[in-house]
Amino acid sequence: MKVNEKLNWAVSPSNAVYHFGTSGLSVAVATGLTHPLDVLKVRLQMQLVGQRGPLTGMGQVFVQVLKNEGPKSLYLGLTPALTRSVLYGGLRLGLYEPSKYACDWAFGSTNIFFKIASGGFAGSFATALTNPIEVLKVRLQMNPDAKRRGPMQELRKIISEEGIRALWKGLGPAMARAAALTASQLATYDESKRILVRWTRLEEGFNLHLLSSMIAGSVSTLITAPMDMIKTRLMLQRESKRAGSYKNGFHCAYQVVLSEGPRALYKGGFTIFARLGPQTTITFILCEKLRNLAGLKAI
Repeated sequence: MKVNEKLNWAVSPSNAVYHFGTSGLSVAVATGLTHPLDVLKVRLQMQLVGQRGPLTGMGQVFVQVLKNEGPKSLYLGLTPALTRSVLYGGLRLGLYEPSKYACDWAFGSTNIFFKIASGGFAGSFATALTNPIEVLKVRLQMNPDAKRRGPMQELRKIISEEGIRALWKGLGPAMARAAALTASQLATYDESKRILVRWTRLEEGFNLHLLSSMIAGSVSTLITAPMDMIKTRLMLQRESKRAGSYKNGFHCAYQVVLSEGPRALYKGGFTIFARLGPQTTITFILCEKLRNLAGLKAI
């Protein structure tokens, strides 16, 4: 296929809208369905800050939240989460293909390394633009009282008390996580599809998308769980009296390992997998279906 044909979607405004729209919508739907697990993940990651000790499991945290705060608390931060999903998801998935095609145009190849680089660029760029919404979402998820104020009042509170720069707290780990997440998700999904089509009887369709997305979800969870935990700690360090002051992502990781042990980097790891696995599967299956309906080629 010629490069001009590959880049055809960028020439047509309608194709560009379909391209980013299908990506954003699929991520938003997956986010809405798995949001309660995201709330539980944040609560688990903020356990025993600065301490060692036995951790409460996902089931116990779930029961505690329901008992003490009610079912609605499982949807704290849903509005900014969905807003971010449309923007972040559209950019993260939407920029992957043009980045990959740019590598093909510049270097004449789209091997696994260029796929990883393309995913890393798309993820980090999307996160840099949407980090304030992520900070707002995490604050709402961790603070049950914030639901009475709402997202806009919480946003004004953050800016008035901590300054505008607070909206970019945890940007470094967030960009690293997004780069690793997008690179591992999309490159693994893309490469898994290629290998499965080549070595099995699977063809383009639901079964291929399902199996490839499950592989991608498992790989991305394993790689990004520590970065996700560090990102959460940085964004919530003002909220936790025990956390102290982290200078940056590396300092945060060092302090966590020193005071809580290496396993602390995977706090909430099972919840991350329980959320990210299905979310990845839903995102890719729905995105492929929407792309097909919009007349776009499969990822």
